[in-house]
Amino acid sequence: MRSIRSWLLICALPLTLSACSSGGDATRGRELYAKECAACHSLAANTDAPLHCGLMGRKAGTVPGFPYSEAMRSSGLVWDEKTLDEFLAAPFVFLPGTLMGFPGFADAADRADVIAYLREASTDRSQCSK
Repeated sequence: MRSIRSWLLICALPLTLSACSSGGDATRGRELYAKECAACHSLAANTDAPLHCGLMGRKAGTVPGFPYSEAMRSSGLVWDEKTLDEFLAAPFVFLPGTLMGFPGFADAADRADVIAYLREASTDRSQCSK
């Protein structure tokens, strides 16, 4: 019981969301990323879409050399687990005017897994060169 109370206390504090996140399966997230995201995105380089290396904590619309939509540049978003979850659920609804051509992940577990993979890539930069 004490550990549950401690966890609730910690998660009630305004800490980073990752400290209290539900996790997600980064290995499955890598597979989903390869299937659903990699046609446009890459961890290591801008392609048809901006690179994802170091995504967590980055202000939206700020990767040098990528021509973002006005909606993304002026959104004021900072990518974290919460904003990614909301955006990946329905990009066009969450951010009208986005140019991202993906309708979103309807399944919360799929979003959690992709976010876990992106979180891992943001903390382990060695993945960014793969």
